[in-house]
Amino acid sequence: MKQTKVLVVDDSAYSRRSISKMLEGLPGVTVVGYAVDGEEGIRQVISLKPDLVTVDLEMPRMDGFTLLRILTTRFNLPVIVISALSDADKVFRALEMGALDFVAKPECGYAQELTSIEQDLRWKVKQVMAGLSGRKAVSGSLAAVSEKGRGTRQRKKQPVELVAVASSTGGPPALQSIFSSFERDYPFSMVLAQHMPPGFTRAFAERLNRLSPFTVREASDNDLVEPGVALLAPGGKNLVLEDQGGLIRARVVVPSAVDRYVPSADVLFSSCAPLFGSRMLAVVLTGMGNDGSKGVVEVKNRGGYTLAESEDTAVVYGMPREAVATGCVDRAVPLPGIGQAILECAGI
Repeated sequence: MKQTKVLVVDDSAYSRRSISKMLEGLPGVTVVGYAVDGEEGIRQVISLKPDLVTVDLEMPRMDGFTLLRILTTRFNLPVIVISALSDADKVFRALEMGALDFVAKPECGYAQELTSIEQDLRWKVKQVMAGLSGRKAVSGSLAAVSEKGRGTRQRKKQPVELVAVASSTGGPPALQSIFSSFERDYPFSMVLAQHMPPGFTRAFAERLNRLSPFTVREASDNDLVEPGVALLAPGGKNLVLEDQGGLIRARVVVPSAVDRYVPSADVLFSSCAPLFGSRMLAVVLTGMGNDGSKGVVEVKNRGGYTLAESEDTAVVYGMPREAVATGCVDRAVPLPGIGQAILECAGI
């Protein structure tokens, strides 16, 4: 088995030791070294040639943002940011700059509290081991739309009234790109399942809200699903839709033991499909795993329309690939064309 070489960059000696210990227990991973700041991090990258770097954003001398920019542009290395929960805005800035993903660490960062990130950290490193190549440059144009799947289907005459979107690794920048492409609030509703831990989705919804004419907010129980509004599933919970006396409302529910990915796209899509049928569009964006693949089958069986981000632009072509493999995806579209493809499905 080829070993994945990891470099740990953190100014805290305790954090460096703890993170290294978590990763050294993962089969196929070798922690080749560590650095206490960005300047030493660059020297270690040149010397040790790691496959992946974990980076703390708050460090002396050269901070994590400067190091991140150099690692992603000069060395084309995948980077996982490890940052405190209170630094949500900084985390989203890091993702925009090219970080592959992030792990939220406790505020204090000491003793048993830091061990709480082990499962999340190990899972995200496994994604790199599964063949991640780091963040790809978004390229192409609205005209560069590829058609894949079980033939090309014509857009339905009946405009969609609900757009449900699933995303994971690489999803925050992708969603920001889509929402910032909208010029006004359109006559359809949106629901979003972005794999994200508790404590970050509210800040992310506020960020999308600032970028878009849509009203974007973290979903709460009994929120009304209405045109011009986008509801983001809260971190650590699932979002489902229900018909309550002729009004479609959101329900925020605790995940079941079988929900491997949370918030679950499969759960969201499957709850929407019976309510909207042919008036629904499901979109699967970048991400590792197969969340959304069962959901697109349900959407297609109910007469809905389905899109997936194409391999050309997906940071991780896992979720879109699994969705396309079902044969139930109508079109695979590069990220710059997804906003326009959504509008076409809505008859705009």
